[in-house]
Amino acid sequence: MHYHLIGICGTAMASLAGMLQARGHRVTGSDENVYPPMSTMLESLGILIMQGYSAAHLDPAPDCVVVGNALSRGNPEIEATLNRRLLYRSQAETVKEEFIRGRRSLVVAGTHGKTTTTSIAAWVAECGGLNPGFLVGGVVQNFESSFRVTDSDYFIIEGDEYDTAYFDKGPKFMHYLPETAIVANVEFDHADIYKDLDAVKTAFRRLLNLVPGEGRLVAGWDSAVVREVVAEMGARLHTRLETFGTSADATWQARDIDYTSGAL
Repeated sequence: MHYHLIGICGTAMASLAGMLQARGHRVTGSDENVYPPMSTMLESLGILIMQGYSAAHLDPAPDCVVVGNALSRGNPEIEATLNRRLLYRSQAETVKEEFIRGRRSLVVAGTHGKTTTTSIAAWVAECGGLNPGFLVGGVVQNFESSFRVTDSDYFIIEGDEYDTAYFDKGPKFMHYLPETAIVANVEFDHADIYKDLDAVKTAFRRLLNLVPGEGRLVAGWDSAVVREVVAEMGARLHTRLETFGTSADATWQARDIDYTSGAL
């Protein structure tokens, strides 16, 4: 299958390009901002990057066009995709259909600490012999990569609350089919797309509503707003709840914490 990624040098899009190639697909892409480190990574993988945006980049027509979330109407390739009635998806939807559907998905969400927590979770799963696939918003030092594609039943992904695409203004994490969701903390952020804290809380409640009854929500209990989100769900929370933190009423508690020279 031939995927063409518009905005391929974005962090998430470049990782997706590498994942699709690892799956055996043909991958091309275009971007106006072609520079390291993403351009270097893509070039090392032998993925063709076309400079700038042009309808000609869609000749011959790809099987699927993936639209980066920084792009909008008026982009020549988006306009050509729509006019030619080509199949198109967002980055998040492509990840869902190619790498998550049918697997056991762990989605790590929260305002802060997502990349670190996702990286740790991937390494713990690796040490446990689960051979997980993963997608993280940064390079995981132990794997020296931001992504991995495996034949495992397990996939671990950083769940971003930012919007998905110009045609899908919902959070990216709504696409990731969580069997288990970790929500470490919730604060007001991304003022360009969220009006206030209540709007952010609504987004996280919607994520919690996706976790199946046989799944699990792992909630950061030191966050007052996470507690509010869970309480506001009430009887609508149809999954198992476990909590963690330093709080005395957390399911999993950190105790005897020793800070030495600024380290934990």
